Amino acid sequence: MILIYDGDCPFCSRYVRLMRVREAVGEMRLVDARDGGPEVEDVRGRGYVIDQGMVLIMNGHYYHGDECLHRLALLSTRQGWFNKFNHWLFRYQWLSRLSYPVLRTGRNTVLWLMGRKKLGF
Repeated sequence: MILIYDGDCPFCSRYVRLMRVREAVGEMRLVDARDGGPEVEDVRGRGYVIDQGMVLIMNGHYYHGDECLHRLALLSTRQGWFNKFNHWLFRYQWLSRLSYPVLRTGRNTVLWLMGRKKLGF
């Protein structure tokens, strides 16, 4: 499994540090999209916009944005307050779809307030 995220986004960076997917399903490689690399080029070539959400590559399938958070919630442990909340919020696809635009707007606002640029892809 590979998770591609924006390393300059404080929410994305904290999220990938706090979630406990590795404990539940094994190894997952984290890729900061700002560092580039073949995985980042692959998802860009497939039309995924990292500024619009993280991308999870699992068993040849690509999950982006709300689908990514939904999958991660189902895969993570339920240990700790963060993982319990994450599971509660994103375990249902419809709830992930509903809440994700609010989270993305918050991310974009915080990046702007911090003077950090979006990835541009």
